[in-house]
Amino acid sequence: MNAIIQEARAAVEAALGSVPTLDGVYTPVTHDRVAGIIDHTLLKADARPEQVDVLCDEAKTYKFASVCINPVFVARAAAALQGTDVKVCTVIGFPLGANTSAVKAFEAQDAVKNGAHEVDMVIPVGLLKAGEIRAVYEDIKAVVEAVKGQALTKVIIETALLTDVEKAIASLLTVMAGADFVKTSTGFSTGGATPADVALMRTAVGPQTGVKASGGVRSFEDAAKVMEAGADRIGCSAGVSIMQGLTSTDSY
Repeated sequence: MNAIIQEARAAVEAALGSVPTLDGVYTPVTHDRVAGIIDHTLLKADARPEQVDVLCDEAKTYKFASVCINPVFVARAAAALQGTDVKVCTVIGFPLGANTSAVKAFEAQDAVKNGAHEVDMVIPVGLLKAGEIRAVYEDIKAVVEAVKGQALTKVIIETALLTDVEKAIASLLTVMAGADFVKTSTGFSTGGATPADVALMRTAVGPQTGVKASGGVRSFEDAAKVMEAGADRIGCSAGVSIMQGLTSTDSY
């Protein structure tokens, strides 16, 4: 893994200059805190308003970190969760990451105006794979700057489409652009979170930046594995099942 990180750092340094040293020790999340790191998620295209209401009620019951919904439902979720500790999370440039940076920045600002506390943006995956490292950095930076001081930012890198070196590069760019979390997946591509990817991302970003595992976390056992690998946030539609110790066949 060290060789992968070194190769990634060299590529980022060639494009952007020096990469900061990410010192410190990561403190693993304990299993008894699992509810507090779940982003209770509903991102299906046919999601209905009443399903968002149920999602919010469940999040309040189980004290999840947030609900993660499409931007059209942000205001509704914000109203339903007002006065609680549950945050409103939404997605930006989702699920392809192919919007321009200006559009992503506007979408993030609009989401915050409507009540979002957290925004999960998708990087332009094709640009990363083409080696356009600076363009990807600027894309992330545009969203971070658009909501700086107003919302927590998470960067979806779509690990299933990347090599290990590309995963590490994207993770380093997340740190350098000032985002709060790097996130594995949209849940709409060819695969979701794996413990191996989470461990690689945690090594790349160090202890101060968050790592969110999303896609394919359907049971408490799945959640435990990605937490042990270094995840301190989990995005899934199976939050209730996880808390009940059950296995869900649903994906988001």
